[in-house]
Amino acid sequence: MEKQTDKFTILYDFIDFAQSNKKYLPSTANNLKSALKIFEKELNTEELKSIDMVENSIEEIFRSLVIANKNKSIISLNTYKARLLKVIKDYKKYGANPSKIQHWFIKTRKYTPLLIKKDKTDKNKINLSNHINTPVENYHKIELSLRDNVKSTLIIPKDISVKEVKVIKGVLDSLTAE
Repeated sequence: MEKQTDKFTILYDFIDFAQSNKKYLPSTANNLKSALKIFEKELNTEELKSIDMVENSIEEIFRSLVIANKNKSIISLNTYKARLLKVIKDYKKYGANPSKIQHWFIKTRKYTPLLIKKDKTDKNKINLSNHINTPVENYHKIELSLRDNVKSTLIIPKDISVKEVKVIKGVLDSLTAE
């Protein structure tokens, strides 16, 4: 007889258990369950019986997932894959032996502003940012995800001049100088 703990479906119960113990926020739990659901459709009967088999065959399963979900972006599918692997890792560490969950310390995310190094050799003081409320139609607003939890927003006038572009480029280039 198979152990219930080896089955893929136990991961859903683990997510609920972790959420009820304040290890996953409700939104995180929902995102993780979505990842399980999308992958579950691609698993064969043997893979559904074994979390280890899923983990060991993740690349093959992922290829099947990509083929079956041509309408989804590869970025989204990679996110689902990362979430699935996170649940499996967390389950193996804390779910296989539920008493270990009390030693599970979650990382709290804190806002980290984009820090800009000041170039000591730059004698011109450049005002990098003034907060101004402007009509949307006169500006381009570009949001860039630089890395996890770090985002930068550029607000650029539609009628920007070549000279102004050079100033902005110079400022950005100066930030990479060491």
